[in-house]
Amino acid sequence: MDGLVVVDKPSGWTSHDVVARMRRIFGQKRVGHAGTLDPDATGILLVGLGRATRLLKYVQETGKVYEGVVAFGIATDTLDAAGVELQREPMSFTRADLESAKSRFIGDIEQIPPMVSAIKIGGKRLHELAREGIEVERAPRPVHISSIEISDFQDGPFPTAAITVACGSGTYIRTLAADLGSALGGCAHLQSLRRTFVGTFGLAEAHSLEAIEADPAACTLSPASMVRDLSSISVDPIQSASVRHGAVFSLDALPIGDNEGPFALLDGEELIAVYERRGSGLKASVVVALPVEPA
Repeated sequence: MDGLVVVDKPSGWTSHDVVARMRRIFGQKRVGHAGTLDPDATGILLVGLGRATRLLKYVQETGKVYEGVVAFGIATDTLDAAGVELQREPMSFTRADLESAKSRFIGDIEQIPPMVSAIKIGGKRLHELAREGIEVERAPRPVHISSIEISDFQDGPFPTAAITVACGSGTYIRTLAADLGSALGGCAHLQSLRRTFVGTFGLAEAHSLEAIEADPAACTLSPASMVRDLSSISVDPIQSASVRHGAVFSLDALPIGDNEGPFALLDGEELIAVYERRGSGLKASVVVALPVEPA
């Protein structure tokens, strides 16, 4: 089966665990995911099946929305609730103080990746080094945060805040939580996290693992849905046959206008391929549909 499953990942499962479960449910090896979620986090995990796994890169880099709870006054070695407590110091600030502090982190900023991330340094993932008790220097990375909304604030010696963050790919919400604590003169960690959107895929389209196992086909979206946010072009039967073989087109052969692409090429409702501008032509980046053999 080729397509996309929008999984509502439960807490305690790694993203790899979910992929392994999908392989068993669908009885196929070619399964992948876009956008790793930490084991304790819940929410949207996009899982590609079959030939559609090659389309995951088009949803991997889309914007994300997270809902989380930040616990102030307590620092952990993983920056979240799964870690070992390193520091506990009461903090005193108001919701207005938090509203002011959050403004520093909206827009294009830099973050230092946490040691528990999947980034590779020297050929080894940071979380693997962290498990060995090794901490290495990490260069700051540019990220973009569109908005931070505070939906609830509980004051006291160890305040908590429920936040909703809209951000670009690569943003670490646990790092944001720790940075908010530092900006307010103390420390903090991420108490809980739920991803509610990846691109335009939200919880309304998501399914639990139990629902997917009960009816896999009903929980699977078409490959075309994976690129629904790209510019689309309908091709005729002759063009469709060429596209299936990865033919190169001149820029004026298809109605692309001034659009920079990428472009989803459709034969009716079927996604044939994704094309991109390459020099003076349009070339296939991913061909999804198989060639049609002549009758």
